[in-house]
Amino acid sequence: MANAMAWIANHPRVLPERVVRGAFLAAADAAWLLRIGSVRQLERNLRHVLAWSASGDAAVDARRLRRLSRKGMRSYFTYFSEALTVGASDRSRLLARIRGDGDGLDSIIALTASNGQASSAPIAMGHQGNWDYDGFWAQFDVAPVTTVAERLANPDMLDAFVSIRERLGMRILLTGTPHLTERLEEELGRPPVLVPLLADRDLSRHGEFVEAFGSTIRVARGPATLAYDTGLPLYVVNTYRERLSAERRRAAGTPYGYVCEVSGPLDIDMYRGLEREEAIHAISQAWVDVWTRGIAAHPEDWHMLQPIFLEDLDLGRLKDVPESLLESARAGH
Repeated sequence: MANAMAWIANHPRVLPERVVRGAFLAAADAAWLLRIGSVRQLERNLRHVLAWSASGDAAVDARRLRRLSRKGMRSYFTYFSEALTVGASDRSRLLARIRGDGDGLDSIIALTASNGQASSAPIAMGHQGNWDYDGFWAQFDVAPVTTVAERLANPDMLDAFVSIRERLGMRILLTGTPHLTERLEEELGRPPVLVPLLADRDLSRHGEFVEAFGSTIRVARGPATLAYDTGLPLYVVNTYRERLSAERRRAAGTPYGYVCEVSGPLDIDMYRGLEREEAIHAISQAWVDVWTRGIAAHPEDWHMLQPIFLEDLDLGRLKDVPESLLESARAGH
């Protein structure tokens, strides 16, 4: 499967996008019908979101959950079909598929405006919608983008996805790059630059445990660390699909597009009175509080098919888990 995906990405004009999209949607439906492990995990994750949205009512309707997980799988597989075929689309078609919105949009545009006093901004976001389209859109309406891609074990897939994002105009650094945080801070020091980071899951010893959806998850420290160390305001992005109008549908070549919803900024100065580690935790919790509201509004576009909540994690294999969380987990069992 990985080799086939890499081949499609490297030969995006061989198959029409609608054919690739249809094949991926069929695969999504098949996985959903079979209720394979990743689908069951998606449903466990979505159950947290639905229960939290219902003010803690744990009695989530099973049929609603199943309908939502089908939408989630189709959204997830649509992302891959779009990513693998970007090479067959031109600028105008891609821009017709994505628009900015949110209470932080005007602020981030003003912050990065090239008027001699332009600044940069770190951004916290999650695996939602089509984050590659976000990066493509941002370079035209906001500022150039530097971001981090996961260093995949399959070298062909790694090369394919790095090429996709570079083709979309983004500068890519890889996880595991020496002094990665320092390099990102250097990028932010050359304004205007946006550094969006997919941060809703980090099971390394460097992750930060925060409260989300009535439970606990471990998120990446990157957004909070960059904001604290540079003093730059931190923005939060949620991305979700929308049905396009007839005119945009024709321009986009697809019935659905995306909204890049920008929230914030978080005022980092209010955390300066805390010790550094305490401040990074507090900033992480603050952006997660904003981000969760966006996920709750559009849970079908959250592509989280891996364990993320404390109840699903093997705490015995994780490093640096606070004793209070271990005690809480034991009490829960």
